[in-house]
Amino acid sequence: MQDILNPGAHPSDPDFPDAPTDWTRASAEATAKAEGIELTDDHWAVIRALQHFFRGDEAPSVRSMHDALDERFHAQGGIKHLYEIFPGGPIAQGCRLAGLEPPPGAVDPSFGSVQ
Repeated sequence: MQDILNPGAHPSDPDFPDAPTDWTRASAEATAKAEGIELTDDHWAVIRALQHFFRGDEAPSVRSMHDALDERFHAQGGIKHLYEIFPGGPIAQGCRLAGLEPPPGAVDPSFGSVQ
């Protein structure tokens, strides 16, 4: 039935219920490899969190995402830990791996972000 209603669409991954329809784990792995990152469980948790965050707010601000990630991953070291595992920035690089468009300012060097 899915093929009739939405031909060519990928079935959603049950581990990533909020993922964009055109996103796959394979695409995230390919992007990560191209950016020199080996994905760990911590990376996948951030990808899930970003996808969930975007599901609730399609145009989030960098500040709200920063604060939400810092709070969500506080036990692991917060935003400092996320910058260690995402050297290109947990928002900018994390969004790329999650198949999401980073919010304005996330990739703008004049705002002090990383790329």
